[in-house]
Amino acid sequence: MTGEDLKKTGTTTVGMICKEGVVIATEQRATMGTLIAHKTTKKLYKIDENMALATAGLVGDLQVLARYLNAEANLYRLKRDAQMPVMSAATLMSNIMNQRKFYPYYVQLILGGYDSTGSHVYSLDAAGGAIPDKYTSAGSGSPYVFGVLEDNYKENMTIDEGINLAVRAITAAKNRDSASGGMISVATITKDGFKEISPEEVQKRIDKLTK
Repeated sequence: MTGEDLKKTGTTTVGMICKEGVVIATEQRATMGTLIAHKTTKKLYKIDENMALATAGLVGDLQVLARYLNAEANLYRLKRDAQMPVMSAATLMSNIMNQRKFYPYYVQLILGGYDSTGSHVYSLDAAGGAIPDKYTSAGSGSPYVFGVLEDNYKENMTIDEGINLAVRAITAAKNRDSASGGMISVATITKDGFKEISPEEVQKRIDKLTK
């Protein structure tokens, strides 16, 4: 799979580190070429109370990988009575995808989470690359997201500020990228665990943004 192929992955996802934890978000449109196949596709997966996965790519590949990582995180917790560290989860996914690099999973992933060492966001590519960063985006709408984040992301933002910025960035992508659309899914991961923001709350933030 080439870099150009990955750019064509029809989705917009974003993950960023904030002062109290991580914000991770996606839109919900699934496309088949120019056809909008599904308007409410799940692209944001809770892996454990301390981790979430934002996905772009082939639905089947994404669902398999999300289930696999969820199972491994559960086994880790059962064996060690502790949550899997985010770096360990990123390394595991990296190894899985690297083993298939000549017949790859058609995916781009963002893994975000909080553990004893703090907040983490990783960008994972189909060949097994795992790159930590303060913020990242994946999918066909990512150039528009990066344009918003480059100008507006600040270290030590509050979670509330991070949610607003994620909504703003994905809205920008939805406005310009035909493969991105529908409602926006947003979740936060802090020391208190995983929390998905309600659709009603997300819509309120979108309404304020567009006024």
